[in-house]
Amino acid sequence: MNKKQYLDAMGIERWRDKNRTSPTTELAKQQDTWQQLRAEAEQCVACDLCKTRTHVVFGVGDPNADVMIVGEAPGANEDKQGEPFVGRAGQLLMNMLAAIGLSRDKIYITNILKCRPPNNRDPKPEEVVLCTPYLERQIALLQPKIIIAVGRIAAHFLLETKEALGKMRQKEYTYRNIPLLVSYHPAYLLRSPLEKRKALQDLYLVKKYLPS
Repeated sequence: MNKKQYLDAMGIERWRDKNRTSPTTELAKQQDTWQQLRAEAEQCVACDLCKTRTHVVFGVGDPNADVMIVGEAPGANEDKQGEPFVGRAGQLLMNMLAAIGLSRDKIYITNILKCRPPNNRDPKPEEVVLCTPYLERQIALLQPKIIIAVGRIAAHFLLETKEALGKMRQKEYTYRNIPLLVSYHPAYLLRSPLEKRKALQDLYLVKKYLPS
């Protein structure tokens, strides 16, 4: 499936053609600062999620980090606290990262969507289209050595595929010429603890991209 076929299947290309005028690539080239980009995101009213959110969940971590983790969207705890990956799923992710020598303050964590979808439903295509420029500008600012996409939706969108997540593991991809790895979302691992071993195997692949 090529990019156009993927976007058509998601309903994204048709929505983008009708509603967007500024190419994402131009947005990513803007000379942002983290402060400017965060302020813009926190004031965003581009989609209806602004009406139901408690906080914009922009991202957190080291603005010079080598590792960037990208999830799907904030959940209830994240919406309440304004930070991604908090609560039980976030704690599990931090424990797993600690196993490969990484701590929360040494990485950068964000989501495709910066606002929580009601009832934790899947993101709508138009929400993804409107919110993705923030992610792309975060990537442009950070320039990480490795991106880790956790969960099916993050992996499918970033890599423009519908392949089963289990088949995407342990493979090396690229996003905007940056190496990208795919693993399970920690919320899934809480429901399926037997898969934690596989997720740790995925994280150990990250070490090859980091300074020794």
